[in-house]
Amino acid sequence: MQSDPVQAFFAGFELRGTPAQGELVLNSPLGTSLAVLRWSPGEAVLDSGGQVQRFDSVDALIEKVTGAALPLAALFDWLAGKNIALAGWSADLSQQAEGRISASRTTPQPRTDLRIVLAQ
Repeated sequence: MQSDPVQAFFAGFELRGTPAQGELVLNSPLGTSLAVLRWSPGEAVLDSGGQVQRFDSVDALIEKVTGAALPLAALFDWLAGKNIALAGWSADLSQQAEGRISASRTTPQPRTDLRIVLAQ
């Protein structure tokens, strides 16, 4: 995220489910479990090191964990190879066959860049 100071977040992840109900497991670059995010209609839960926090929405949960508002529904589409239009965001799926996806949010500020490298 382009802020002052610049914020960066690096993690391995496993994403399961759908935008409506699913689970996102985040791991450190060394493979240590950082957090498990789970969501379903009416519930969004963060489990990090045995501490459980509840959120009003999956969007609030993701923003708390990553520091940026990330479009979960679009992320599922981008991972499936669907370059859907989303206000403020532009996705580059041109290297998806090589396991690389990138997306940028220009509005609202601050600019946020999302880079995904998929394990082959």
